[in-house]
Amino acid sequence: MILVVTFAAVAALAAVGCSGGAGGGSSSGGELTLGTIGWTENVAVSNLTKVLLEEELGYDRVELQTLDLGPLFQGVATGDLDAFQDVWLPNNRNYLKEVEKDVEVLDPWYKGETRYGIAALDYMNIDSLTELERAGTNEIVGIEPGASFHPRIRNVVFKEYGLDDFRLVESSTAAMLAAVEEASSNKEPILFLAWSPHWMNEVYDIVYLKDPKDAQGKFNDSSRITTVVNGELSEEDPVAYAFLKAVSLNEEQLNSLELEIKRAGEDEPVKGVRNWLEDNRDVVRPWIEAAREARQSSS
Repeated sequence: MILVVTFAAVAALAAVGCSGGAGGGSSSGGELTLGTIGWTENVAVSNLTKVLLEEELGYDRVELQTLDLGPLFQGVATGDLDAFQDVWLPNNRNYLKEVEKDVEVLDPWYKGETRYGIAALDYMNIDSLTELERAGTNEIVGIEPGASFHPRIRNVVFKEYGLDDFRLVESSTAAMLAAVEEASSNKEPILFLAWSPHWMNEVYDIVYLKDPKDAQGKFNDSSRITTVVNGELSEEDPVAYAFLKAVSLNEEQLNSLELEIKRAGEDEPVKGVRNWLEDNRDVVRPWIEAAREARQSSS
C-alpha cells in the first residue's frame, strides 16, 4: 500500500526533525517526540506520558505531534517521531506492514476489551445493521480522514446491506462527539462510529449494532491497543523505552483519566492528567521505577 503524505504532514515532520531521544533521557534532561492521532485515549495516554517524563524523570521536553495515521507510522519508522501510543491491532495492520522493518511493536498497554463499530443511540430502537433503513438517517458520522474503518464501510458494509443511498461523512473525533451530543440532547437519530475504551460509553446509552453478515470484518473483533517505537529507541533512549514498555492501564483507569481530561477542558489535557494523578500515583509508580532502573543500568 502506498502511503499518501499531505504537504502539511511532511512540513510537520520536517519541523520535528530527528529527535532520537536527545540526551538519552539522562537526569540532566532529554527530549522525546510522540506522534498522536487526536483520539481520546491517545490524548490521555500521550499527555500522561508527557507529564511523567517531564515531571518525574527530568525530560526537558516531550513534544506531541498530531498527524494522520499514515504519516504517524512513517514518522516513527524514519525516526522523526520516537513513538506512537495508539496502535490498534489488527485494525492498523496495513499501516504497520509498510514500516515493520524499521519499528518495534511493544506489548499492549491497554488491558481491557475493546469494541469498535457502527453505533446508534438506544432511543432509536435498532440493534442491527439490518435495520439501518429505518434508522431515520442515511448518514454515518465518521471520524478523521484516513481512519482504517472508513474504506470498509464504503466498500463492504454498504454493499452487503444494500445501503445504496447511505453515505459516510468524514469529520473528526471532536466533530463526531459534538454531533452525538446534539442528537442525544434532542432525541434525534444518529449513526456514528463508536469505540471502547472512551468516555462516551459512560455518558451516552450507545448501541453497537449487530453485524450478522460480518461485513465489518476484523473491526468486529476485539483489538489490542499498543505502542510502536522507532527501531533504535531502545539504544538511543533506554529510559523512555523502558517507560513506554511499562505503561499499563485497564478500562476503569483509562476511562477515569479521559473523564478528568474532559472535565479540565479540551485545551487543558495536562491539567486533567495532574488531577487524575492525585488519586492514581500507585498506578504509574511501576512505570517510573522501570524507567529509573533503565537509567541506572545505562549510566
